[in-house]
Amino acid sequence: MTINKKTNNDLVFEYIPDKKTPLNEDIDNNIKAIKNTFENCDDMVFRGFKESGTNGSKMFLFYIDGLVDKILIDNFVMTPLMLTTRMVRPDFNEIKNSISEATKNSGMPVTDFKEFESIEEAITFVLSGETALFIDGYTKVIIIATKSWPARSIAEPSTETVVRGSRDGFTETFRMNTALVRRRIRDPKLKIRQKQIGVRSRTDIAILYIEDIADKRVITELYKKLEKIDIDAILDSGYIEQFIEESNYSPFPQTQTTERPDVAAAAIYEGRVVILVDNSPFALIIPTTITAFFQSPEDYYTRSVISIFVRCLRFMGGLMAILGPAIYIAITSFQPGIIPSKLALSIAATREGVPFPAFIEAIIMELTFELLREAGVRLPKPIGSTIGIVGGLVIGQAAVTANIVSPIMVIVVAITAIASFSIPNYELSAAFRLIRFVMMIAAAIYGLFGIVLVGIAVLIHTANLKSFGVPYLSPITPFNLKDMKDVLYRAPWKTMKKRPSSFDTTDSTKQGEKN
Repeated sequence: MTINKKTNNDLVFEYIPDKKTPLNEDIDNNIKAIKNTFENCDDMVFRGFKESGTNGSKMFLFYIDGLVDKILIDNFVMTPLMLTTRMVRPDFNEIKNSISEATKNSGMPVTDFKEFESIEEAITFVLSGETALFIDGYTKVIIIATKSWPARSIAEPSTETVVRGSRDGFTETFRMNTALVRRRIRDPKLKIRQKQIGVRSRTDIAILYIEDIADKRVITELYKKLEKIDIDAILDSGYIEQFIEESNYSPFPQTQTTERPDVAAAAIYEGRVVILVDNSPFALIIPTTITAFFQSPEDYYTRSVISIFVRCLRFMGGLMAILGPAIYIAITSFQPGIIPSKLALSIAATREGVPFPAFIEAIIMELTFELLREAGVRLPKPIGSTIGIVGGLVIGQAAVTANIVSPIMVIVVAITAIASFSIPNYELSAAFRLIRFVMMIAAAIYGLFGIVLVGIAVLIHTANLKSFGVPYLSPITPFNLKDMKDVLYRAPWKTMKKRPSSFDTTDSTKQGEKN
């Protein structure tokens, strides 16, 4: 806050969050600064009163309507200060000198409040849902914890559903999310370090890690990147994600996102760092590898044999999601001789009368499916699923009947879509969808040779990617045999005694010798 002087000697305060303007002993000057700052803010409540009735010292509190618990303010702040102190009659000099004396003598029964020395700090806390109390002659402001805004209740995450596992998910409420993680990690070594980012939004974020497990280098690098963020507002964790990524133009996500507290807790136990952002139900996990995106939380809740089978299906689905239409285009346009003769004749018969080459067929069907997918997401839930199913069936059947596309093309696109849905992480699935179109273009130009070229380029790109110093393809490259226990397959819990070495944890042992 900076102070500008008018010609009539009135003080005009300009709110600048990073400044710290000391409070004035005259409460009227503090009130004037607050009211000037919040001019034309009809949701701001200002309340002036006197301690112990009309003869007491002047007090003033302000808060934002809708962000606070009014009952708490009325019953446990206003009532004790205005009425109870009449009977107690404390020495008000003691109240000025000590917050502990204020609670003892005034009888204000609130559990959490602190004192600060600047008007900027008071304003910042009030904008976060707290209540600020000024006392005439006292050069500190009392911040009372009164947060109570409307919040969505805890529900099952919609993007990470499981058959077996917990049903609670993160919400948009910051402190509720930290509590969900703390509930699963009852270790005093779990550190939750909080800071605010956003020049105007002052959004709360929390960095969670276990002190004697996490790699200190990762935490230091994360703080350096967070300190460089200079933006007006942070409205979702996606803002933070894009600021801390090392390669902004890569289609591959370099931070893992999750709505599940159990996934976040498991990552912290592995030595990774979790970032929670206020107003966002998605947590960020760093560092990450590409294999982590193929893992589902229920892989660890069921027997290893079942997990191995399901995980192999996911990897096969990932390959199909990238290569399906491209291989069809390459075979039908350039290399029909590599498939059996009967199958080649059957495909040729289904394409009889289709006026477009295989590439145009695939582009038409893939773009149509992407439009249906996007429309299904944007429409209300009861209608979205119906549009996706009915639209796909009707359009596909009509396109085949009109000889715009062949039946085999509809089958290939449908199988590709199903395969892409088998990938647990939406962001990786979106990256594979983009690569699929590049593969289709390469297949239309060079056939299978084009697919191989694009595949090599993708491998080179991912091999060069790093997430906070961790190779994106580890432990496949650089190869680490011990870490392969939880990549293509999931070994039994009794055999996984060490944390992944890729994350360079301080304490690498997660299971003792009792088993």
